Amino acid sequence: MNLSELKKQLYVLGVHAEEIDHQCGQAIQPLFDQQLFGSLFYFLMPCVSEALSVLKTLEREPLDNFLSTERAVYLCEKLMNQISALQREVAILSVKTKKKDSTAKVSMSISQLYHDVAQHQGWEVRLVAMIKDAEEILKHRCSFTELEQAKKYLIALEKRLVRCSAARQKIEAEVAYYEKKN
Repeated sequence: MNLSELKKQLYVLGVHAEEIDHQCGQAIQPLFDQQLFGSLFYFLMPCVSEALSVLKTLEREPLDNFLSTERAVYLCEKLMNQISALQREVAILSVKTKKKDSTAKVSMSISQLYHDVAQHQGWEVRLVAMIKDAEEILKHRCSFTELEQAKKYLIALEKRLVRCSAARQKIEAEVAYYEKKN
């Protein structure tokens, strides 16, 4: 495997590591020991950055004639160990976050769905009251422009009520599905 392929692997790992760091936050304990990475890291991205640094050293030192055979072997082994450790950790954490997300979505979503239904019902009550007020205002408009504005406002409110009712019905259908499933 050449250095450009390793660089591509590290950039892909970096993308995954960034997503995982964002989703999971800081680890409770260091992810790797100090023999593998120079410091005790609690996030994946610094580990990827260190592996990229080792890779850049491997690219740079032969050009400067600083790379001995022993150092090249050591850096190659270190880089390969870092990459394989990162790949394992990314795979493990990806599975954990997916499992946690799906479990959290189901348990949170049913309570969130109930909350959303209640919220939509409240909006519907307010929209119905606003429509009645708009209809009352429409009866007392004198000028043509006021009448047109009142009609537009009433139509907009009625459309909002239709959308709100449709959304509530969709959420209620999801609640029924989850209740039937469980």
